[in-house]
Amino acid sequence: MLCQLTIRNVAIVEHLDLELPGGMLAISGETGAGKSIMLDALALALGDRGDAGCVRHGSDKADISACFDIQAIPQAQEWLAERELLQDHQCILRRTISAEGRSRAWINGQPCNLQELRQLGEHLLEIHGQHAHQKLLNPHTHQYFLDDYAQLTEATTAVNLSFKSWQKRLQHWQTVQERSEEDQAKVQLLSYQVEELQQLNVRQGELEELEQEQKILANAEHNLRLGQQLVELTRDGDENLQDQLRRCRSLLNQMQLPRSILDEVDTLLDSAAIQLDEAMNSLQHGLDQCEISPERLQDVDERLHLIYSLARKHRIDPYGIPAFQQQLESELAELNIDDNQLAALEADVAVHLERYLMLAEKLSEQRQQAAERLSNQVVEQLRALSMPHSRFIAQVSRLEAAQYNAKGIDQVEFLLSANPGQPPRALHKVASGGELSRISLAIQVVAAHASTMPTLIFDEVDVGIGGAVAEVVGKLLRQLGDRVQVMCVTHQPQVAAQAHHHLFVSKEVRQGLTHSRIHRLSDNQRVDEIARMLGGSELSHHARAHAEAMLNQLPH
Repeated sequence: MLCQLTIRNVAIVEHLDLELPGGMLAISGETGAGKSIMLDALALALGDRGDAGCVRHGSDKADISACFDIQAIPQAQEWLAERELLQDHQCILRRTISAEGRSRAWINGQPCNLQELRQLGEHLLEIHGQHAHQKLLNPHTHQYFLDDYAQLTEATTAVNLSFKSWQKRLQHWQTVQERSEEDQAKVQLLSYQVEELQQLNVRQGELEELEQEQKILANAEHNLRLGQQLVELTRDGDENLQDQLRRCRSLLNQMQLPRSILDEVDTLLDSAAIQLDEAMNSLQHGLDQCEISPERLQDVDERLHLIYSLARKHRIDPYGIPAFQQQLESELAELNIDDNQLAALEADVAVHLERYLMLAEKLSEQRQQAAERLSNQVVEQLRALSMPHSRFIAQVSRLEAAQYNAKGIDQVEFLLSANPGQPPRALHKVASGGELSRISLAIQVVAAHASTMPTLIFDEVDVGIGGAVAEVVGKLLRQLGDRVQVMCVTHQPQVAAQAHHHLFVSKEVRQGLTHSRIHRLSDNQRVDEIARMLGGSELSHHARAHAEAMLNQLPH
């Protein structure tokens, strides 16, 4: 749950350190005092988009920190552990936004991006806004309501991936089937080019070998003549180097110098003789490869000419001909699909369609079952909210085959009959504004009971109701608060009176600047606030007595 919220320089809040208990927490205050600022700041800490407009006037940056106890939230622990961010049973999120609009974020002291904040935030809390009932007017949102209620994330993800896989193969098969004349012309051109390349059949590395061979053949006579001169200088001539080195060593042995000097010089001369011999062996190996062959040289020249000409024709590097041939062969193979391959593609499409339908049918069954539960539970809540004759139906109907999509094969729509004898019809056709507020609240309360979320926030969801209905709303939220942490921004005294704890938001002007502050009310202060909510700014004796009576009715 949310344990602590720290806000610095957000809108009209200069400095706020707030420790938050469990249970139901009511948040009230005068209009414009900044009740929703706390929720807006919390949303920023959880990855909502923000800009320089949220920074308090005159400040260099806004700074929000939210501390959560995640001991009972295994999904959050797992998410943090996968990223090596887990620290005991506590998670601290921090977000700053500069006056220039630059944003930075951290999870447990480590920098992160907004997407990561949002991903983690999905495991930590859920905000139900005051305008949620407006979404009910759009039938496209009803499926999301139902899937969230039934916790079908895993099933809907599987259907989504299966649909995309089916569509990818379907589109490829259709593309191949509907090949245009331009594609056929391309096939003819590619066939000619590939045939030409295959006839030439240039091996990888062949060009380098040919160029090297051409160089040797073209200079064979010159190299043999110079090589023979080198051999004579070193081995075969009258004054060859090998004989001169042996003579040098003989003269050295006749000298009367210190033995150490003589040995060193003799070793060097011996080494020179060995290296000279090795050099001649390597030279002889090279000369053995020199062959004066005009016929072979002509063959090599002609082969090189063909390779260079083909490279110029296709405007490519001659060394890249083998790779170019492989590329063209791949393109041709992709376009040149025969009937057997078409049949294989069609069969592959059928396999993936069958898998999609299997998953979608299973999802549809889960939706049907969840829709019945949702309908019954919402009707039960509507009766408690003074709509005793209403009939609410979460209708799941089958789409036409051409309308199957990534969300499945169903169309979900919420229907309502508010009065006896009237058939259920679409919400936007039969529900008034007040009824929509109550329907929305009923759905949110039912969904919250089914949710595993540890912290639920209701932002003025009680707009448009009052009296006995507001009291019922308060009791519903208190029941939720017995199970999870519930924060509720409210103007209704009947709702606020049901809370386990009460926060009061006020504002004042100091030195020309507006300051918002929030503090937890004591029992006596709470009586005064409930009385103010009942009777306005004047706290009459009757209003205080009424407030005390409301609070005394709470279970202890």
